[in-house]
Amino acid sequence: MRGTFPLGTVAGVRVLAHWSALGLAALIVALLGGAVLPRALPGAGPGAYWTVALAAGILFMAALLVHELAHAVVARRCGLKVGSITLWGLGGFTELEEQAETPRVELAVAAAGPLTSLGVAAVGFLVYLVLPRPALPASAVAWLAGMNLLLGVFNLLPGAPLDGGRVLHALLWWRFRDVRRADRGAEQAGRALGMALIAIGVFGTLALGWFGGLWLLVLGWFIIGAARQELTVKVARSGLRDLSVRDVMTPDPERAAAWVTVEEFADQVALNSRQTDFPVVSFAGTPIGVVSLAALASVPPERRGATRVDSLDITRRPMRVVAPDDDATSLIERPALRQLIVVVEEGRLVGMVTGADLERILRQAFLRADRPGP
Repeated sequence: MRGTFPLGTVAGVRVLAHWSALGLAALIVALLGGAVLPRALPGAGPGAYWTVALAAGILFMAALLVHELAHAVVARRCGLKVGSITLWGLGGFTELEEQAETPRVELAVAAAGPLTSLGVAAVGFLVYLVLPRPALPASAVAWLAGMNLLLGVFNLLPGAPLDGGRVLHALLWWRFRDVRRADRGAEQAGRALGMALIAIGVFGTLALGWFGGLWLLVLGWFIIGAARQELTVKVARSGLRDLSVRDVMTPDPERAAAWVTVEEFADQVALNSRQTDFPVVSFAGTPIGVVSLAALASVPPERRGATRVDSLDITRRPMRVVAPDDDATSLIERPALRQLIVVVEEGRLVGMVTGADLERILRQAFLRADRPGP
């Protein structure tokens, strides 16, 4: 996901935060400090409200992280590779670099997060019982326990991409011994869940004047889109299972030598090429960046003869490096907009994967996946 920044490493897993996570945290603090706590205990004073609200907001974001860490820890214990955890405006997600090979593993990984949230809620309610009341800390703990209970229950709703959708997928996979049937069943359940949330949101907003209905509208729309995208990735992954990057890449692409001038490269290569992006290579043939036609054209004509390619900002465009013998499914595991994929073997550029290459293999993957299996 673009727009993220690192928070560190927890239990060996890289943790990132999207900018929208800051908005979520600010919304929680504002809700607690401006409404929930003043109603629960009037007359405590603004300083006390906002101090407790800030602490509760931090604890809530920590609870979201614990939820995702549960997924990551169980996945690693089951032998799956975990990429990272990202917190964002609608909660968080754990990036798994491998898919579960059995329904039992998928069920364990999927259920770990909601069960952890329910456990956190139970601990919160126990803490609430022993705290003195009425008091702001007790009110904040009760709110946190209730939100974790809601988080655990909501995530168990049976529809992709929620954890409950993955639980449903594992159960369908186990019942029918057909992962493709499970894929479509989880996607259909996710679409139905999203439409139900949208209907409730519309009714709540228009008929009851409930502001929370807008949140359900956004959430339902997101679930429908994410369920469709998840099915697309799964079907594509199935169709690409026996291919390598070498089968997909454009071999020996036109490249820009770092030391040539913009004018020389334009006359000899760029003006006669069908490419819009060119890997920039060093003397050793190793890719060190990307230069686009737009970047070349931005150099004033009178300066092109004296401007070397490597003096341009060739690192602005994201570049991902893969090996030719990597599994082709790796190309769709972590897709990134505007990211050029270059293929390197023994330190030298041997190919690149363009947007047209990705579109072609995805269409071919759907053709392969739709064929009857043995």
